[in-house]
Amino acid sequence: QKNSVSMFTRLPVCLSAPRLSRSYAAGAPHKNKKIAVVLSGSGVYDGSELHEAVSTLVAISQTGASYKCFAPDVDQLHVINHATGEVTQEKRNVLVESARISRGDISKLQDLNQEEFDGIVVPGGFGAAKNLCDFATTEGANYTVLPELEKVLKDFHTNKKPIGLCCISPVIAAKVFPGSSVTIGSDEGTAQRIQAVGSTNVAKEVSEVQIDKENLIVTTPAYMCDKPIHKIFEGVGKMVNNVLQLTPLKE
Repeated sequence: QKNSVSMFTRLPVCLSAPRLSRSYAAGAPHKNKKIAVVLSGSGVYDGSELHEAVSTLVAISQTGASYKCFAPDVDQLHVINHATGEVTQEKRNVLVESARISRGDISKLQDLNQEEFDGIVVPGGFGAAKNLCDFATTEGANYTVLPELEKVLKDFHTNKKPIGLCCISPVIAAKVFPGSSVTIGSDEGTAQRIQAVGSTNVAKEVSEVQIDKENLIVTTPAYMCDKPIHKIFEGVGKMVNNVLQLTPLKE
């Protein structure tokens, strides 16, 4: 039994997670740029939306840029059985669950230093509305953002580094940066709540992006639109590419 355990804990190099994820894409236009990706768990109903999260990582890699994943070291609001949609009695940690997406290469959100990155992206999923803020459990303008995430976003904003968000996560930027313009698609209820916190929703289709040039915020609806996965990937890719285009020039 010990030998069996050892065999599965000592992973071969091909299965081990790289410490810094890099791309070998032809041309690699952004090969010296680094993007922080903030995850909120693993699974659409209680964490990061997996298609959106992976689309984000692939899109970053395709440009030649590198990424590093972060997540808050907190318990999830709750755990959803994704086969039935029912709440279970389990408790899961957001950081631990997010590590499934990043193949184990992840750090605590509190350790994210904007000086080490050129931009930041927050994929969607209910975890963004449950674990990164409490949008899902409140009404109107009465939602709050996880303090450590709010601090990180403000650090990037102050240093004129772009912020990308998709699906429901743009409500976070709307709250942290009143007066900003974002898109969550055309859902009227969510748009009204964005307006209630002093920001604006610009209705966009799944493959489109909203670029707030003043605040350097790039958003796309993703699964706020009921569209197939390849259209989600297209929109997330445009978001990522626009984030990278807005990153500060390096000497």
